[in-house]
Amino acid sequence: MHKLAKTVVVKQIGSPIRRPKDQRDTLIGLGLNKMHKTRELEDTPSVRGMIRKIPHLVQVIEERG
Repeated sequence: MHKLAKTVVVKQIGSPIRRPKDQRDTLIGLGLNKMHKTRELEDTPSVRGMIRKIPHLVQVIEERG
């Protein structure tokens, strides 16, 4: 039986303008590049670490799974 992977829905709430390059790159790594864009991502330690790195720019909307 195939087990569904847990996912997390993330929304960009802050602008990357005047932010350090590593924070802009983290947003791009999460697949976010425009305000209010949402992405459903697999809930892995690396994704969680990226979210923790820029909590002022993203919001976790919901966790599924």
